[in-house]
Amino acid sequence: MAKMDGLGEMSLLGGGYDGGLMAGRGNSSREDEFESRSGSDNFEAAAAAAAASGDDLNSTENKSSSSKRKKYHRHTAFQIQELEGSFKENPHPDEKERLELGRRLGLEPRQIKFWFQNRRTQMKTQLERHENSILKQENDKLRIENLAMKEAMRNPMCDNCGSPAILGEVPMEQHHLMIENARLKDELSRLSILAGKFLGRNSGSPMSAAMAMPKLELDMIGSRVCGMSSMDSVLPLGLDFGMRMPDAFPTIPPPRGPDLGMMNSEAAVDKNMFLELAVAAMDELMKLAELDSALWFGSLEGGGQSLNLDEYMKTFSPCIGPKPDHFVTEATRANATVIINGMALVEALMNADQWADMFPLNIGRASTLNVISPGMAGTRNGALLLMQAEFQFLSPMVPVRQLKFIRFCKQHREDMWAVVDVSVDALFAGMRGNTAVTCRRLPSGCVVQDMSNGGSKVTWIEHTEYDENIIHSLYRPIVRYGMAFGAEKWLTNLQRQCEFFALTMASNADQSGLPPNGKASFMKLAQRMIRSFCTGVCSTVHDWEEVQSTENAKLMMRKSIGNNSGEPPGIILSATATVWMPVLAPNLVNFLQNEKAREYWDVLSQDGPMQQVLCLPKGQDHTNSTRLLRANVSSGGNANPSSVLILQDTTTDASGSVIVHTAVDAAGMNTVMSGGDSSSVAILPSGFAVVPDCFSDSTNSSGSGGGSQGSMLTVGFQILVNNMPAAKLTMESVKTVKSLIGRTLQGIKTGLGLACE
Repeated sequence: MAKMDGLGEMSLLGGGYDGGLMAGRGNSSREDEFESRSGSDNFEAAAAAAAASGDDLNSTENKSSSSKRKKYHRHTAFQIQELEGSFKENPHPDEKERLELGRRLGLEPRQIKFWFQNRRTQMKTQLERHENSILKQENDKLRIENLAMKEAMRNPMCDNCGSPAILGEVPMEQHHLMIENARLKDELSRLSILAGKFLGRNSGSPMSAAMAMPKLELDMIGSRVCGMSSMDSVLPLGLDFGMRMPDAFPTIPPPRGPDLGMMNSEAAVDKNMFLELAVAAMDELMKLAELDSALWFGSLEGGGQSLNLDEYMKTFSPCIGPKPDHFVTEATRANATVIINGMALVEALMNADQWADMFPLNIGRASTLNVISPGMAGTRNGALLLMQAEFQFLSPMVPVRQLKFIRFCKQHREDMWAVVDVSVDALFAGMRGNTAVTCRRLPSGCVVQDMSNGGSKVTWIEHTEYDENIIHSLYRPIVRYGMAFGAEKWLTNLQRQCEFFALTMASNADQSGLPPNGKASFMKLAQRMIRSFCTGVCSTVHDWEEVQSTENAKLMMRKSIGNNSGEPPGIILSATATVWMPVLAPNLVNFLQNEKAREYWDVLSQDGPMQQVLCLPKGQDHTNSTRLLRANVSSGGNANPSSVLILQDTTTDASGSVIVHTAVDAAGMNTVMSGGDSSSVAILPSGFAVVPDCFSDSTNSSGSGGGSQGSMLTVGFQILVNNMPAAKLTMESVKTVKSLIGRTLQGIKTGLGLACE
């Protein structure tokens, strides 16, 4: 009986602590829970109640001669103020931030974690309560109107005399209103169900979906996107590269350019069509991203995967219509880890300028045409954008892909985001006349999952259908197997750019001796040089006038006004040519990077090899680097160092390499490396793009070992011409540029020991 009495007393004391069989453990867990609840003013009452119950329980234990239990700790006003301030800056702190905050406030990391969890739950509850209240009011208003109309239909009255009327005497206008009201109710029910799918909520009925639906403004055109607090990331996108994490999403500027202003056509398309297409595309992307999916098999080239088209056709119905007869399919998938967290990557993808800056070799230009949905609760979850972009490959043999598509972002879990694109050109086909579409983007995008080390795991999917006839025959296999626009190329470029920004922001990443602002300005100039080279090869960013074009070469011209545009004033000529070289791509890249071999193709190196002044690596592979070179002093008696330097950037991976260089003034570079404005340095870049050719037949190798021994080389120049009449310019410039390209290619072949034609 004594044992039973003691056990009963323990059960009585521990009744509020899951049976009380482990009193110490229950006390600690409950104490931490109440400490976390005291983090905001809205939880003061709960904390006070907890403290009061704790006092009663302590008195009970004193009477029963049990061990005393300490009173529950309540956060001080200073702790609450600091916690609230930290929550506004970052509602999802990582373990390192929680440790630092706990050290500063004298709290345990677990208390910090519980406080933030409860604070997020509180905000979510308040938001949903507010939304439900508004929807309930609207629902009650519709119910009252519905009852009034039903009553009017049961007892129709004549509007003229006030006496009862038969149904046939009801005015025709009222009949139309009744029909319209019924149609609107059906539309509300359909939209409620659609919104539940759109936001990933499983609603049992149309009304429950409507109660859960946030303020989704379907008719918002050119509106301001909701504000969002910036998140800390492993790789904060700063450096004034256009990659800054904004405190609030900026107002989307109006479309620019003749082909971007189609707002009338967009307004004519029902926004519901965009929503339904976005939901279907997201569902397809998530199924394609499943790791154990039988839809993929190993690719012939690289570590990516190719889509099994037969299984795909059995699994999915085409969400944008059947494939045109003359189109071919390119579909690839790749996986990789990147040193950037999910929120930062999603923000970059949902901002057109940041997206273009992150992929300068893939995207010529990009713009947001319309914000269909800005997202919910101040996040990108549920954001839906109408965008237009130019996807490029550095060769005149591969035309630029101009696409209009919707981009939909959805948060599937707390640590998982997905962003999907799908073309919408078919929706506007009837409004744009007979404009031919040469490429369309099926559900493509990425699934991003945060990792414990602060990085993220990314699964990238690229799925397009395009007209292969507009591509040169030498490049058709390269494009079809994803080496030009495939998923692995996008992921490789993303990894390299993340490493580049991380190294640029690190103060001890190199031995250059440049101050941080000088290094940032130096790399910003290199980025501008790369983008300028790409626009000269294939992009339509500038208003180029085509002078001459062949199947493997192109000559264009345009006028530059200067005025701090980063270019000298005058007529700028851009010439590009692509040739097949019987040399392995790595050997060709090594030759073009060798300062001692530069004299074969660079007129500035005729006096001897270039001397390296500065080298900044852009990643773990130091072949990816930006260098500053100086030509040797001429032997003609000039003892002063050369005032002309060469800025050169090399970007290389398994899918290809790009080497860009430009002459820069020494005084201007001194200003840049001291942290000055790099936009004042005028540049006209030239360079090379090298792609391994693993698909050519043996006839292209000129008997030197088969098709696998070759590579495709694209040469690009930009030249300034001043004070020359247009007619004379056209004739003389063609001769000059042809001669320049011919000498360059001949010098490369001579340096490689190849027979020159």
